Amino acid sequence: MEPSRDIQTLLDIMAALRHPETGCPWDIVQTFETIKPYTLEEAYEVADAIERHDMDDLCDELGDLLLQVVFHARMAEEAGEFAFGDVVEAVTRKMIRRHPHVFARAGADTPEAVKLQWEEIKQAEKADRQNRRLRRGLPEEAGSGHLGSIQRSFPALVEALKLQERAAKVGFDWSEPEPILDKIEEEVAELRQALHDGDRNKVADELGDLIFALVNIGRHVGTDPEMALRGTNTKFRRRFGHIERELKAGGETLDAASLERMEELWQAAKAIERQLT
Repeated sequence: MEPSRDIQTLLDIMAALRHPETGCPWDIVQTFETIKPYTLEEAYEVADAIERHDMDDLCDELGDLLLQVVFHARMAEEAGEFAFGDVVEAVTRKMIRRHPHVFARAGADTPEAVKLQWEEIKQAEKADRQNRRLRRGLPEEAGSGHLGSIQRSFPALVEALKLQERAAKVGFDWSEPEPILDKIEEEVAELRQALHDGDRNKVADELGDLIFALVNIGRHVGTDPEMALRGTNTKFRRRFGHIERELKAGGETLDAASLERMEELWQAAKAIERQLT
């Protein structure tokens, strides 16, 4: 079997890997649940390549993510549920249906109108999906009410952002960022009190409230909290790497270095960054 640009080759590879007699022992025993963590990991690696503006890595990581789709589709086909072609047909049908302003005559000629139209179509799709589930004898989808459509499977920061956006649609929202800053200060004070009291459950509760409020301020100023935190993570890696390199250059080690020494090098890393920017 040779590498190919044809998606069918990838489908054939996955079928061969999953063959119960001649396939790969590891691939054969995988399930939707065991593969799920890899799917999430590959999605994050795609995001990382985008943030680093590394097109070589992005091409590679998109391939890994596509493999995850093919893997899940193959397992579903083996179970008699659906195949890769059904996945492609479903998403193409969805995109055509959600863009009548592109693929048919429609009056959505502004970004705001397109967004409103998109929401209306999604609601119609949700009703259609529920009818299909009922015809197959499946239970109603989990979640109800105005926030019921927000999946609990999202990463916590993403879920918080989507919950806030959904609540804002009916006016449950701050009108400006300033009161949110007051709320953040209030949550910090409550977290400080919980720490003083030594109540671990209360600390976790107050920490969650604080993070939720921080997500809210990010939403109001147009900054995605997930991307903001990833940016900070990258910055932390860079500055900590400076500490490690400088210690090594001076014959020191991380384990032996004092906190004061590491803080000194951290501040030096910050100074270097300020000069470069």
